[in-house]
Amino acid sequence: MINEPFGYECPGCGRRTSPTAGTAMHRSHVGIQEWFWAAYLVATHTPGFSAKQLERQIGCAYRTAWFMLHRLRRAMVSDARSPLEGNIEADETIVGGPVKGKRGRGVTAAATKTLVFGAVEVMSYTDKHGKAAERANRIRLAIAGKADEESIGQFLTQNVAAGSTIGTDGWKGYSKTALANYRHRQSPGARAAHIHRAFGNLKTWLNGTHHGVDPKYLQTYLDEFVFRFNRRKTPMAAFQTLLGIATCKSPQTLTDLKEP
Repeated sequence: MINEPFGYECPGCGRRTSPTAGTAMHRSHVGIQEWFWAAYLVATHTPGFSAKQLERQIGCAYRTAWFMLHRLRRAMVSDARSPLEGNIEADETIVGGPVKGKRGRGVTAAATKTLVFGAVEVMSYTDKHGKAAERANRIRLAIAGKADEESIGQFLTQNVAAGSTIGTDGWKGYSKTALANYRHRQSPGARAAHIHRAFGNLKTWLNGTHHGVDPKYLQTYLDEFVFRFNRRKTPMAAFQTLLGIATCKSPQTLTDLKEP
C-alpha cells in the first residue's frame, strides 16, 4: 500500500504543504518514500528498471509505476546541461521492430521504425601500460524524421559545441552546410566504434529491460539512457543529480504524458 505524501507546516501561513509541491513529483498521490526509492532504483540499477519491475518492487499498480517512471525520465534532462565538445563521433541508427523487404535508412518509413541521431565525446588517455587509448565520455541521442543535412545540422547545433571535430561516415547528410560550425573528419565506410557500441547497448537495453518501446515514447527512454550512460561510473551521484533536477521540473499530469 502506498502511503499518502507526508508534508510540513509552512511557518509563514500555517498551511500544510507537500515536500514535492511544484516539482516533477507534485500531486501524484504517491508517498515521497516511494518516489525516493523509485529514483534510486532507476538511477543506480545497471540494466535500468521497467514499470513492471517497479510495480512489483514498491507494491503499486502498473499504471502508477508507468506514471512515476515517465516523470522521472522527464527529470533526467537538465535545462542547463553543457554541450558535447572536443573529439566527437556522430552517426544515426534505426530503432524498432523488423521490416520485411527493406534495408538501411529506407526502413524508417515503417510505423515500427524510428530514426535516432547520436553523438558521443571520445576522450584520449594513457592506459596502465603507457599506451595511448580512447574511451567514450558523454553521449546525446535524439529521434529524427529523416537524415538530411538540415536535420543533422540542427541536432549537432543543439548538442555539440561549435569548433568541435565531428567524425562521420560518408553519408551525404553530413554536408558542408550541416557541419559549417565544425571541423569534419570523414571516414567513408569506417565504423565509428564508440557511437556504434553505444547504439548496440541502447538496443539491448530497450529490448531486454523494456521488451520494445512505443515510438511515441521513445525520446523519454533515450533521455534515460543518456542520463545513465553519462553517469555510469558514479551511480550514487546519478541518484543525487536526478533528485536535484526533479525539484526544478514542473509537474506533469497523466494526460500530459499521454498514457495509452
